Amino acid sequence: MEMNCFNHRVFLLTLLLPIVVILVEGQSTRVGFYSTSCPKVESIVSSTVQSHFKSDPTIAPGLLRMHFHDCFVQGCDGSILIDGPNAEKTAPPNQLLRGYEVIDDAKTQLESVCPGVVSCADILALAARDSVVLTSGASWAVPTGRRDGTVSQSSDANNLPGFRDTVNVQKQKFADKGLNTQDLVTLVGGHTIGTAACQFFSYRLYNFTSTGADPSINPAFVSQLQALCPQNGDGSRRIGLDNSSANKFDTSFFANLRDGKGILESDQRLWTDNSTKTFVQRFLGVRGLLGLTFNVEFGKSMVKMSNIGVKTGTAGEIRKVCSKVN
Repeated sequence: MEMNCFNHRVFLLTLLLPIVVILVEGQSTRVGFYSTSCPKVESIVSSTVQSHFKSDPTIAPGLLRMHFHDCFVQGCDGSILIDGPNAEKTAPPNQLLRGYEVIDDAKTQLESVCPGVVSCADILALAARDSVVLTSGASWAVPTGRRDGTVSQSSDANNLPGFRDTVNVQKQKFADKGLNTQDLVTLVGGHTIGTAACQFFSYRLYNFTSTGADPSINPAFVSQLQALCPQNGDGSRRIGLDNSSANKFDTSFFANLRDGKGILESDQRLWTDNSTKTFVQRFLGVRGLLGLTFNVEFGKSMVKMSNIGVKTGTAGEIRKVCSKVN
């Protein structure tokens, strides 16, 4: 009798399990979420990003960073876009983000075609992908179906990855979001496009040690950087994070780390720590190691990141205006 009861329970569990799986899958993002409700969403976002990029190429790295900063705070819910005196965008790590006008432009166009359908969070995810493509990177399929968050607080941005972080701190911050060490190195590789202000790295050039500059910087490169960022000079002056090709999405960023030419201390540390150095070497195709294709892996890691803490189903909302909660 006890065995019959056990078998009955197993039979019920077997019946219920597929239903549970279907429910879980139904709560997630998927490629083509808007295929019937707003089929032109991707073409509208793409053309909008391209239009702004033509007049200002710096919006490409700006949108990529914005998506990253959005996902690491409250999940990928567009909370970085909300205005307010204490909103996320006012936090120190977010104050130099740019590209908000691109998202607003795309949202305005989408509201005229598909009112109340496409979330600001999805627009940002698509715009980040399009920015990589416009800078000669490879495309990837972006899962959509995120809904917009209604909370945006600057205090929540305190734990974003920082330019002074050790590798262990970086690894922990990524692990807290479900991302592994390969994801960390891959996504930091997004620094192959864009710039950093002198104020975020000039401390490495002067009195870093008792003998002078940060010893992990190539000595010949130190003098170049000192000329660009003189001591007590303009801290807002911006320098390419990838000094070889700051406007092209490629692997030269990793070659720079190998050569001691990483701009940010947190970036250069990926070469000096063995746990991350291996992945840098694999992206560079070092002989004896299993190679990794940066463009392919970047898309995979971006999809993982873009699913951090997403709000789907009935959670959150679809904002009418990206900068304001409904």
